[in-house]
Amino acid sequence: MSYVPPIRDLTLALKVAGADALAAHFDNFDAETTGAILDAAGALAADVLAPLNRKGDETGARFENGKVVPVPGFADAYKAFAGGGWNGLSAAPEFGGQGLPKALEVCVYEMMQSANMSFALCPMLTQGAIEALAAHGTARQRQLYLPKLVSGRWTGTMNLTEPQAGSDLGLLRTRAEPDGNGGYKLFGQKIFITWGDHDLTENIVHLVLARLPGAPAGTRGISLFLAPKRLVNDDGSPGAANAVKPASIEHKLGIHASPTCVMLYDGARAELIGAPHQGLALMFTMMNSARLHVGVQGVGIAERAYQQALSFARERKQGRSILTGESPAPILDHPDVRRTLLLMKARIEAARMICLCTAIAADLGRAGDARARLREELLTPIAKAWSTDMGVDVASLALQLHGGMGYVEETGAAQYYRDARIAPIYEGTNAIQAMDLVGRKLALENGGAAFALLDEIAADPALLAAAAAARAATQWLVENKGTAGALAGATPYLELMGDVVGGWLLAKAAAADPARAPLARVFATQILSQAPGLAHAVMAGAADLAQPPA
Repeated sequence: MSYVPPIRDLTLALKVAGADALAAHFDNFDAETTGAILDAAGALAADVLAPLNRKGDETGARFENGKVVPVPGFADAYKAFAGGGWNGLSAAPEFGGQGLPKALEVCVYEMMQSANMSFALCPMLTQGAIEALAAHGTARQRQLYLPKLVSGRWTGTMNLTEPQAGSDLGLLRTRAEPDGNGGYKLFGQKIFITWGDHDLTENIVHLVLARLPGAPAGTRGISLFLAPKRLVNDDGSPGAANAVKPASIEHKLGIHASPTCVMLYDGARAELIGAPHQGLALMFTMMNSARLHVGVQGVGIAERAYQQALSFARERKQGRSILTGESPAPILDHPDVRRTLLLMKARIEAARMICLCTAIAADLGRAGDARARLREELLTPIAKAWSTDMGVDVASLALQLHGGMGYVEETGAAQYYRDARIAPIYEGTNAIQAMDLVGRKLALENGGAAFALLDEIAADPALLAAAAAARAATQWLVENKGTAGALAGATPYLELMGDVVGGWLLAKAAAADPARAPLARVFATQILSQAPGLAHAVMAGAADLAQPPA
């Protein structure tokens, strides 16, 4: 079925998440601009990207003669994307960007992810490269690379993982040797590099983690380097090929049109970004950008799956409806199907607003608001993990509502489930997000950011019990930080916080638009009612984990 951009839902979500506060910091951000951008982005997503989604799944990217061959049609789609200025939406005007809020970028990318997740991964990673270079690059690096990345003439990648070093980057072996001319040469292999090679653009800018000679062991010895596919001349034009190339692409469960590359660095010329041995900290700028955008992927793929399930439920007739008396009735008129669809919709809207709250906090934090910066830190792992778990669940429920027709590829419902399944895994598994939340994020001001957020939520009497459960769990984790028990409770804690924040935002949306009240109520009865049980799971400790399972 065709994709319908959820412009009305996005507009309301921006308002509920607090976008009005951004007007004081962005001169060109107003309702008229927002509406025009959402409409134009929705048209691109629906008319250009969505029609390529099924073809991309069936055809897939190919690896031929040492190069990646994208799916036919992707080059023209990327040209339309870059030509519309979408790559530079939130980038600084001095580098060709439009200087708009990241929150608006998130709305645009949600529609791109809904329409064609495989395609959207390419510019999504470029956004992270732009942010990392803008924050940590030298003046020369920014002037040479950012205009090309912002315009979309070049794309960016993130090179972290190696065969022996996945989530534990302290094990990475890629080395950087000084070349005697102020630069470096990279040697090593990176795996799982999304859009690591393609011919959509004239150059690709790889951000690579590697070790300098004599570097300390572990994560303290990692540095960040910039290595373009083609060397860059002083005037910014691409020159000779660099010594970096793809060795193969992976055959994956989903996102078939997104080439996931094994990359070989065989003396590739590179530049250091930032100070030596600070690479992991610097790369977190790119990683946090990617984590928020991956959360948005969860929202986008869930929205697409929901739209198809709703359409199918309206058309498929089966059984007698106790609600209407019709027989055979559309399955939409059966109580459990309606409950399922309402819950799917409620969870999508909750995740959408969580992601937008995170983006707005990021925008305000960059404007100098220290409390907003703390909230961004707190919400980022929740936005990534809760939203992507939701995406898989909703895609699974959409397949379930199709019955047997969902399990065959003909309807397309299976693709959304297959595509969604990667999102809880990459950019730090969701368990790692949960451990980050209870480890690093609750350590900030002894849980101050979490307690401040829960104080806001508890101001709504309808949410008092759920907020109290989350507060008790938060207090227990603060008191037991660094223990096995705290880590054992990390995943249920992230789920609990996502549920409570999502329920709060849905209640605010219902207050702004009473038509949304059924969504808030079904979420409260089906999800928020479980908050005390999740809090109990958080505080259960680790005694039963002393021995591994038999």
